Parts: sequence; structure tokens; C-alpha cells
Amino acid sequence: MSTAAIAALIVRYGIVMLFLPFSALDKIFSFDHAVRQAQQMFSPRPLAITMLMIGLSIEIVCSGAIVLGIADRAAAFVVAGYCALTAILYKQFWKPGDFFANPEGKSRTLFWDFLKNLSLGAGFLLLIIGTDGSGLQPFLDAPFASSHPYGR
Repeated sequence: MSTAAIAALIVRYGIVMLFLPFSALDKIFSFDHAVRQAQQMFSPRPLAITMLMIGLSIEIVCSGAIVLGIADRAAAFVVAGYCALTAILYKQFWKPGDFFANPEGKSRTLFWDFLKNLSLGAGFLLLIIGTDGSGLQPFLDAPFASSHPYGR
């Protein structure tokens, strides 16, 4: 394996390691807690469990696809959307109402988490388009194709 391929592997794992293994394992080992957290947005328990399982599947399947380079651009697109959606659903910094009143309040903490989620999502989009934008057209032409990050 070339040095460039090793670097690509390290970077790809670095961007997904939040999800695989850490967040995925947290959802598995603390399932009831994760369900209660999901119920903050999806009240009926069966719906919360369904949404949690969808999130867990995204974290495992898409993260694995990104690291392995299998339909990695499509997987990165899904994870980018997942990051944006979780930011909007779970990091609602505008709700506590103490953003300007209390620099140590809940709004500020949620705000930084919101931005981190969006920034991470942007990092996944960078996997799709590349640093110069040249990956956008290949993604649009064949969204489920592999980018062959480790050579052909």
C-alpha cells in the first residue's frame, strides 16, 4: 500500500471515528438512554427506536463504506445529511433563550455543538467533491460508484 493510500485511510478513519466505533457502541451499550434521547424529538417509543436504528445503521454502514471506499461518495453524502439533521434536531441553541444573556448557558454549549455537527458534515462533503471541486461531476454522474481512494 502506498504512502498516499495509507494517508487516505488514516484521514477517512479519522473523520468517521466519532461514529464508528464510539457513537455506534454508545447507542448499543446504552440503548435505553439513546431511546430516551431520541424520544425528545420522536415521542412514541416505537418511532424513537426506529429512528435510533436508522441512525445506528447510518453510523455503521456508511462509516464502513467510507473507510473501505465502497460507494464512499454516496455514504459521505448520507452522513453529511445525518450530521446536518442531528444538528437541527438535537442542538437547538435557539430554544433555551439564554444565548446573549449567559455566556456559560445552555444556548452557547448547544451552539458550539451545532457548529461542530455542521462542520463535520462539511468535511464529509469534502470527501465527495475533493479540495478542488473536481469530484462533484463524477458524483453527480455516478453517485454510488467508488472514488477508489486506495488506487484501482
